[in-house]
Amino acid sequence: MTSNKKLIILLPPSEGKALSGKTGTKFTESSGTFGKSLGKQRATVIAALRDVRGGSPKLLGVSGAHLARAQQANLALRGANTLPASQRYTGVVWDHLDLGSLPLALQKVADKNIVIVSGLLGLVAAGDPTPDYRLKIGASLAPMGKLSSWWRDELSRLLNKYCAGAVMINLLPQEHSAAFVADDKLINNYLHIDLATKSGTAGGHDAKAAKGRLARHLLLNRTDPIKALKSFKDPKFKVRILEQF
Repeated sequence: MTSNKKLIILLPPSEGKALSGKTGTKFTESSGTFGKSLGKQRATVIAALRDVRGGSPKLLGVSGAHLARAQQANLALRGANTLPASQRYTGVVWDHLDLGSLPLALQKVADKNIVIVSGLLGLVAAGDPTPDYRLKIGASLAPMGKLSSWWRDELSRLLNKYCAGAVMINLLPQEHSAAFVADDKLINNYLHIDLATKSGTAGGHDAKAAKGRLARHLLLNRTDPIKALKSFKDPKFKVRILEQF
């Protein structure tokens, strides 16, 4: 593969989010790379969250202080302070990707070329302004129903267009992958990857750190990501291709 082909890496958001944000950057539905195209859908989700007072323990999957914080954030989305998505998400994958320690030029590549599939926002590039929120893409929110199904058509149309001619490496878990159907007529090379144990069983939660390191390895070796997939080494897990064209 030659270096003039763009590499797009699909990653999930994290349940954990950094608090607050930069006061100069207020969130609107049209914020970020995909905001103009997905603003209407984002507004629908935000209105639905308002109708359920920010979300129930069942919807959000938390209780106590975590629930109170999540409800407050979900009710204050319009005009909320933002952070770049890569700083907002604080989970294991993102900690081990550790974009902040990469050279600035590579961080700028990641800002556009890492794309996150989100229950609230649909699609977010790593550098996009992102508010604090909590909403899984596998959740069912009235009146839309299951969000992965509700987002699928529009999200697929937009993401396939964004990735036209690119090499796309999908590192999404199953519930996020359910929101995206790759188009082999638009995407140059597509690989859906997971990390399996050496014996071949799915890595699951334990593989999150390795997934972050894999994403970092791909960025550092982006001129030949297919070769990079083969050269990635981890003591517990191996790269497994689920789908490819």
